[in-house]
Amino acid sequence: MRDCLRSGVGSTLVAPSILSADFASMGDECAGVIASGADLLHVDVMDGHFAPNLTMGPDMCRALRRRLPDVCLDVHLMVTYPQQFFERFVDAGADHLSFHIEVTTADQAASMADDIRQLGATAGIAINPTTPVRAISEIVHQFEMVLVMSVQPGFSGQAFRGEVLGKVQALRELGYEGWIEMDGGLNPSNAGLVRRAGVNVLVAASAIFNEPSDKRGEVIAHLRSGD
Repeated sequence: MRDCLRSGVGSTLVAPSILSADFASMGDECAGVIASGADLLHVDVMDGHFAPNLTMGPDMCRALRRRLPDVCLDVHLMVTYPQQFFERFVDAGADHLSFHIEVTTADQAASMADDIRQLGATAGIAINPTTPVRAISEIVHQFEMVLVMSVQPGFSGQAFRGEVLGKVQALRELGYEGWIEMDGGLNPSNAGLVRRAGVNVLVAASAIFNEPSDKRGEVIAHLRSGD
C-alpha cells in the first residue's frame, strides 16, 4: 500500500473525483489530472440504496491500479452495507476506504475501522450534511480521516453547503489531528474558505473535469493554495 494517508498531516491535498471524468477515457483522464498536480484519486462508490445513484465497483479500482500503480486511490463507500466491500476494494488496489456513520453505530464503526486496517488500508468515517459531529465524536480518533460531505451524496455538480464548515471547526476543537476531507461543490472560489476552516483534503469533481484538460492543472493549483 502507498503511504498517502498514513503519514502525519501536512500540506493540503487535492483529490479529483473521477465521478465527473469521461468514463470512456477514464485511464487517460486520471493520468492527466495526476500529471497536472493532483495528489490522489477519489473513487465514489454508490449502491442505489444509501445514495440514489449507481456508479462504480472494484473493477474500476483494479483498472486504475493497473494504469497508475503508484497513485493513491481514495475510495468513498456510499453504500448501505460497506463491510461487504472492504476486502474486495483493498484486493483491487484501494489504499483508503471511507464509509458512512449513517449506516452503522459508533461501536460498529470503530470495529470496522480495525477491519480495514487489518486488510492493509487506512480508514475514514464520513458524515452527511445533516449529520451532527456528535455522531462520531467518541470514535473520531480511531480514523485516519474524517470525510465531511458538503452536499447530499448522489450526484456531482451540486451546490456547496457552507454551513458544514462548522463541523470542521468542531472536529478540530475535539482535538482531531487527522486528515479532514470535504466533498461536494468545491471549486477555486470557495477553496480558500474551506482550507481556512481546517480542511486539508479537497475533493473536486466537475470543477476539475468540466474544464479542458490543459486548464485542469490551474484549477488544481487554485484548490490547493489559491484564494
